[in-house]
Amino acid sequence: MKRTILLVVFVVACVGFIALAVWQLERRVWKLDLIARVDARVHAPPVLIPPSSEWPSINAADDEYRHVKLRGHYLHDQATLVDALTDAGPGAWVLTPLVTADGTVLINRGFVAKDHEQDIERPEGERTVTGLLRMSEPGGRFLRANRPQDGAWYSRDVVAIASARKLGAVAPFFVDADTTPGGPYPIGGLTVIRFRNMHLLYAITWFALAGLSAAGVALVLRKSSPAPRDAAPD
Repeated sequence: MKRTILLVVFVVACVGFIALAVWQLERRVWKLDLIARVDARVHAPPVLIPPSSEWPSINAADDEYRHVKLRGHYLHDQATLVDALTDAGPGAWVLTPLVTADGTVLINRGFVAKDHEQDIERPEGERTVTGLLRMSEPGGRFLRANRPQDGAWYSRDVVAIASARKLGAVAPFFVDADTTPGGPYPIGGLTVIRFRNMHLLYAITWFALAGLSAAGVALVLRKSSPAPRDAAPD
């Protein structure tokens, strides 16, 4: 009875591990396709940002990292500094509302190093901005929630920032601005595009565990087989 239960456990485990391995291979195909699509978006010439009528339907799968352009004027007095850590050191992202003919869009103008906020350039008048469309980052970072009441921001939460700044209706996304000429800060064009792709390693791990389970099945079956009898003497 115990061997039967053990055999069932090994068989179920083997089938389960194989299913997980196949799923990881499918995920790998999906991830490689996603990486290719994002790479094509990033390096494509900038296109006009979708009209406000289409903003509610914008989503990460179809639109994030799309290279876009838009024109408007900045509300520098409504800029929000969001905590950031880059290769240039600690500092903040400068999120500034850009008022366009079609609505207001938050622009991540780039990075400013700590204690250099006074060096931020504040261009006036109509400006054309190009950059990458990004989805909102609600809530904050791991273990560091945004605290609007204290002016402490750890993620680019479009809805919360718009509410805190009383901006009214804004686009449900923001734009990471490309590098632009001007003063030392903010530094644009620092978007990090990195997709974790460990699916092949995970698949190999699951296949290995399936192999061990199959070995367990073989061992149980071997021990369950009756021992051969000695041949009778002539």
